[in-house]
Amino acid sequence: MNHIEKFAAIYARASQRKGGDEGLESLLPAGLSSQELTQYSDAQLLSEISKKVFQSGFVWRIVEAKWPEYEKAFFGFEPFKVLMLSPEQLQDRASDPKLIRHLKKTMAIYDNAHMVNDIAREHGSFAQFIAAWPSNNITGLWAELKRKGTRLGGNTGPYFLRSMGKDTFLLTNDVQGYLKTHGLVDYGFSSKAGMQQVQEVFNHWQQESGRSLADISRILACSVGDNRI
Repeated sequence: MNHIEKFAAIYARASQRKGGDEGLESLLPAGLSSQELTQYSDAQLLSEISKKVFQSGFVWRIVEAKWPEYEKAFFGFEPFKVLMLSPEQLQDRASDPKLIRHLKKTMAIYDNAHMVNDIAREHGSFAQFIAAWPSNNITGLWAELKRKGTRLGGNTGPYFLRSMGKDTFLLTNDVQGYLKTHGLVDYGFSSKAGMQQVQEVFNHWQQESGRSLADISRILACSVGDNRI
């Protein structure tokens, strides 16, 4: 692994591109404390997981517009109610014109209800499980969501965590490009070794800057490439 650039230099470059510190700071994502995260219900989190699954590779605004119908069709995403649906009922929902016609993503709602329900039984609630996970191993949480859930690999799991306020970085194209260009990752981003290297880099910047992983990720994305956030 090559030398890690000082985070102050990354911040200065991002600030210049965004019209100064004030402009950059206004773009940083809001996060929640561990205590605040525990206030989510299992139903709220299953709904958000399911939404992120449907938004993956699809137009986000269409999913958002249809989501009230999903809330009705899946009983407010109460896991125990979702788990009462039969395969035939799930297939009916996958072909419902008021929803999105995608059988595998619809089935993922059922599978992920199992995950949420199982973890909640073990940890008190799914939110408590998420809240207690240490940020210095956030890629471990990504892996756990992928392993125990359905269609939560890639950026889907991280986007879910970010949307609920859990501190996490995102491996956007610009962030991946920076890490590869600077020789900070020797392995693929889908490999365990590669994820460990990425985590170590972000942990280094967090210790150096005192900022959240989400802030670091957004600032890095603003400092390079296509300037996307």
